[in-house]
Amino acid sequence: MNANQQLILDLIRDVPDWPKPGVVFKDITPLLADPRGFAAAVDELVALAPGPIDIVVGMEARGFIFAAPVALKLGAGFVPVRKPGKLPGKVHEQSFALEYGHETLTIHTDALWPGARVMVIDDVLATGGTVGATAALIKGQGAELVHVAVLMELGFLEGRGRLVELGAGTLSAVVTV
Repeated sequence: MNANQQLILDLIRDVPDWPKPGVVFKDITPLLADPRGFAAAVDELVALAPGPIDIVVGMEARGFIFAAPVALKLGAGFVPVRKPGKLPGKVHEQSFALEYGHETLTIHTDALWPGARVMVIDDVLATGGTVGATAALIKGQGAELVHVAVLMELGFLEGRGRLVELGAGTLSAVVTV
């Protein structure tokens, strides 16, 4: 483990029984409040990019926080994937199951183009539902999902295996717990 990874782990706190009993929520707000920690997280995510990237996609809401600065550092565009009713104009939708409920995500119908090299960035990989739904939205527009990078992978939930089944491409995590 490098110094950046240790700093990141030290700044993420566990919140037991949130948002429901039995769930241990990984709270990134202390990481975001620390400029060294936030910069380390962005640098580590940038380092996971496999070659040139046209678009970085981040999902609502915590994925936005990391995806936008990663896109800037990579010289790529940023495309948000949002919950229904948040994007104006025409959108594609994809529903999926979460570890504690169901959700739907949307993307503008003209956000990507066939052959665009896309990297997905998110804060946490849990069961893989959010990333899997995002992968389906990207592929639905003919873009190439070249890589998924997450700040933290919750390995015990086996989301990585689910993403392989969904054909979501390669995945890297800055830290795995």
